[in-house]
Amino acid sequence: MRIGIDVGGTFTDLVAMAEGDSTPVAFKTPTTPDDPSDGVLNGIAGLASVMGLDTSELLDKAQVIIHGTTVATNTLVERKGATVGLITTEGFRDLLEIREGLKEDRYNLRMDQVEPLAPRYLRVGVAERVDADGKVRRKLDIDGLKRQIEYLKSEGVDSVAICFLFSFLNPEHEAEAERVVREMLPDAYVSASHVILPQIKEFDRLSTTSLNAYVGPSLSNYLERLNTRITQVGCSAPLFVIQSNGGIATVKDSSEQAVRSILSGPAGGAAGAAHVARQLGEERIIALDMGGTSADITLIENGSPHITGEKFESGWKIAVPTVDIHTLGAGGGSIARVDEGGVLRVGPTSAGADPGPACYGQGGAQPTVTDAALVLGLLDTERFLGGAVRLDIALAAKAIRTAIAEPLSLSVEEAAEGILRVVSSSIAEGIRLASVSRGLDPREFALMGFGGAAGLIATRVAREIGIGRVLIPPAGPVLSAFGMTASDLKHDLALSHPCSLSTVYLDNLRAAFATLIENGRARIRDAGAADSDISVHLSADMRYLDQIYEVTVDVPNLNLSDDDLRTRWAENMHERFEQLYAYRQQEQDIRIVTLRASAIGRLPVDAERADAAHSRNGSEADAPADSPEITTGPTVINTDYNTVAIGEGCFASFDSNGILRIDVQPATQAAGDAEVGEEERDAVTLSVVGNRLESIAIEMMDVMLRTALSQILNASRDFSTAILDGQ
Repeated sequence: MRIGIDVGGTFTDLVAMAEGDSTPVAFKTPTTPDDPSDGVLNGIAGLASVMGLDTSELLDKAQVIIHGTTVATNTLVERKGATVGLITTEGFRDLLEIREGLKEDRYNLRMDQVEPLAPRYLRVGVAERVDADGKVRRKLDIDGLKRQIEYLKSEGVDSVAICFLFSFLNPEHEAEAERVVREMLPDAYVSASHVILPQIKEFDRLSTTSLNAYVGPSLSNYLERLNTRITQVGCSAPLFVIQSNGGIATVKDSSEQAVRSILSGPAGGAAGAAHVARQLGEERIIALDMGGTSADITLIENGSPHITGEKFESGWKIAVPTVDIHTLGAGGGSIARVDEGGVLRVGPTSAGADPGPACYGQGGAQPTVTDAALVLGLLDTERFLGGAVRLDIALAAKAIRTAIAEPLSLSVEEAAEGILRVVSSSIAEGIRLASVSRGLDPREFALMGFGGAAGLIATRVAREIGIGRVLIPPAGPVLSAFGMTASDLKHDLALSHPCSLSTVYLDNLRAAFATLIENGRARIRDAGAADSDISVHLSADMRYLDQIYEVTVDVPNLNLSDDDLRTRWAENMHERFEQLYAYRQQEQDIRIVTLRASAIGRLPVDAERADAAHSRNGSEADAPADSPEITTGPTVINTDYNTVAIGEGCFASFDSNGILRIDVQPATQAAGDAEVGEEERDAVTLSVVGNRLESIAIEMMDVMLRTALSQILNASRDFSTAILDGQ
C-alpha cells in the first residue's frame, strides 16, 4: 500500500492506495500551521479510522509514504529561514544584491528591492580563482578561509552557502572549502554550488545555492521530526518527498537539496492531473488546482506537465527543473475586500486554516470565497468536509454584508455573486497568460478542476475563456495526494558544456552524457529502484548565437553518425524554438549550453493498477460506474469533500470511470452560475473589468517591448552583416 500526504495551507489531504485495489481511500483534516506534523499524524489516524483500522494497523500495511510539504515554501515566504553565511570568490560577495542587473518584474514601478537571504555583513570573500576554462589561476587561501569561517561562527550563522566562480567546471576549491567548513562548523547546514547546481550562470548558481542554505535547515528538521514521529507510532515504511519536478526523492536527498522541494505540494497536483490525463487519453489539459489558499495552473501536454528550468519564488531564482506552475492567490479561503478606489478585490490574502472563513465559526470575521458560495446556496452545510465542519450561513452573510455589500450598496447575494465573479475572472486571466505566453490557445485544451474549491468555479472559468470541456475526477479534492502515490523516483542532473553544435567534438558530448546517465542511474538505484525499472531522458539547453536565453531541447539518439546527429539535433532545436516563439532562425549558429539528464525509476510497489477516476469514503461524486447519469445545468453536485456547480446550458455526465464530464455551452447570461441579471450593480462589473484590464495592460506592454527588441536585434544583425560584406 502507498500512502500519499499533501499538506496544504488550509487542509492536509491523505490518500491510501492498496496494491491491486483500483479504489483509493481519501481523508481530509485541517492543517496545523505551528507544526504540520501534528496534522499529518491526525490525518493518518483519521484515514485509518475510515478504513476500519487503527493507526498501527494502517502503517503496518504501508510499503511507502510519499509526502508533499509546504515547509520549504512557507519558510521562504515568511522569511523564517536560517541565518546564512555566504562564502564566495573575493570581490564578488555583492552579486547576491546586484542580481542580474534588472528587476525581474520590470514593468512594476512599485516593486521593492528583494532583501538578500544573507545580509552583507554575513557575506565574505576568499582569495581563489578558477578561470573560464576550469584552470586554477589562484590557489585557495586556506588560512584566509579559516579566518572567515571563524568570523561567521562568531556571528552565529547556522547555515553556510559556498559559491565560487566557475566551480561548475572545476569544483576543487569549493569541495575543499566545504570540507573545512564542516570541520569548523560541524553543526551547520552546508550548501555548495557544485552540488546544488553545477551549471553555468553565476547568479543562477548563487541564488539557488543561497536559497537551499536558507530553507534547508527548516525542511531537514521537519522531515527528521516527521520521520521519527511516524516511526514511533509503528511505521517501518520508507518516507519519500515529492519534488518540484513532479518526481519523488528520499528524505536524505530532500534534506540535502531542499531547494528542489520549494513547490513540493503543487507538483503532486500536476502529477495527479497528468496521471488522469494519460488514463483518459487526453493530450491537452489545463490543470486547475484550487484549494483553500491558492489556485495553481499547470499546462499538461501528451501526458506530461510542462517543466521549466527557471522559477522565481519570493523574488529568488530557482534554476532547477520545476513543474511550470502558475500560482494565484485565489482559493476557497481567499479574503474579499473593497480597496481604496471602491473596487472589489479577492485575495491574495487567505483566512487559512486558522481562523478560516467566517462561516467556520472559529473567529474569522472577513468574507471569503467559501462564505460567498455558502450564501449562494452552493454548499451542503451537513456534508461539508465529511460533516467535520458545520457551516454557519448567518456568520457568512454578516461578514459579506459588513465588508462588501454595504460599502458597495449591494445586497448580500449580489456581493456574494460579485466575489465569485471576481475570483473566476482572476483565474481565467491567469490561465490566458500561462498559455498564450507559450504560444498556446487555451480554447484547444480541456480544463481539469481539482482541489476542494475548483468545482465551484470551473464552468464559470471555462465559459469565460471559451473552453468547451471541464473534467472533474472523483479523487479531485485530494488529487495532489493521489498524484504522489502515482509518482516515480526522479533525479535531474546537469552539466554545463558551452560549445557550438556545428564544431564540437561529439564524442566528448557522448562521454559527458554517459557520465550523467550512470550517475543518475546510481542515484535512483540507491533510492530503491531496480535497474530494469530505471530510464533516463536526455536533453540540452540550447540557444541561437545572438541570444542570451536558452530553450530545452530533446537530444537525438547519440548512436547516430556525427553528421546525422548534428542534423537531427539542429532540427530539434529549430522545431522547439518555433513551437515556443512561432519562428525559427535557420541561418543562425546553434550553441549548446548545458547537458541534462532526468533519471526516472519505479518503486517496487505497484500503483499503476489504481484508477485515478475512482475513490471512496466521501471523495467520489457518488455516481454509479455501470450506469452513467446525465444532468443539465443549472445544478449543484455536493459530496463530502467536493462541490461542483454546473452552469445553465451545460451538460454533465459521469463516464464509466466516474469522471464528471461537463460540456460547457457559451451563454450570455447563465442563471446556473447565479447571475443576478438586471439587478446586478455596476460596482461588481467594474471590479471584474478593472482586474482584467490590469492583466491585459501588462501583457500588451510585454508584447510591445518584445517586438521592439526583436526589431532592434534584426536591424543590428543586418547592419553587422552589411559591414562584413563590405557595404
